[in-house]
Amino acid sequence: MKSRFLIAGAAVIAVIALAGGGAYVYFFSGLRSSPNALGLSASPSAQASTSPSASTAGSLAGSWTVTTGSLAGYRVKELFVGETSKHEAVARTSTVTGSLTVAGASTGYQVSAITITAVLTGLHSVDTVAGRDVSQRDGFVSRQMNLQQFPSATFTASSVSVTGSTSGPVDLTLPGKLTIHGVTKDVTASAKAQLSGSKVEVAGSVSIVMTDYGVTPPSVPFTTVDPQVTIEFDIFMTKAA
Repeated sequence: MKSRFLIAGAAVIAVIALAGGGAYVYFFSGLRSSPNALGLSASPSAQASTSPSASTAGSLAGSWTVTTGSLAGYRVKELFVGETSKHEAVARTSTVTGSLTVAGASTGYQVSAITITAVLTGLHSVDTVAGRDVSQRDGFVSRQMNLQQFPSATFTASSVSVTGSTSGPVDLTLPGKLTIHGVTKDVTASAKAQLSGSKVEVAGSVSIVMTDYGVTPPSVPFTTVDPQVTIEFDIFMTKAA
């Protein structure tokens, strides 16, 4: 009987040691990685004009809609207990829709009626932490943001002027409104845009504070999360026929 207790005790100690070792790997080893921020991924069109001429403006004028290959998501810093360096949690969704209208002018373009919507229920974590299933975070985020009631985030902007060469990336500043969790706030996104064959690609980011949108920073055992969030996007658009 005594030997059975000894064996059982040894087994319990082994399980605790394994669990402790796994926790060490997750929280203290630094075996973590996060993907780079979303940015322009396609090569500019070789046939793009070297200046925003009237003919080029005319070819771009019209209605454009979001197409496949588009991504949107967030990155936020989280700190594991006992560590001094923060890990960057990253999640993305490919369920993105939207549209805008381009009007041509001799000095460039006027882009109006901008609407981009990302379905947040499609978010999935794309960072990695050794010994941990980071996809478990997605369920917690869904509950924290009440995505059943507020499943989408939408950015809108009434108008923005675009000037400069169409042969390469163009820097954009996009003032507009962002709606998350049923709350709408004024924001300014920074982005780059370029022609890529028959498509236009726009990639950039906007920084927010989640408490401004009525969302409390998640707080779970062993982890605290910063309230500052970077929303990033890489949007491809095609011109309506």
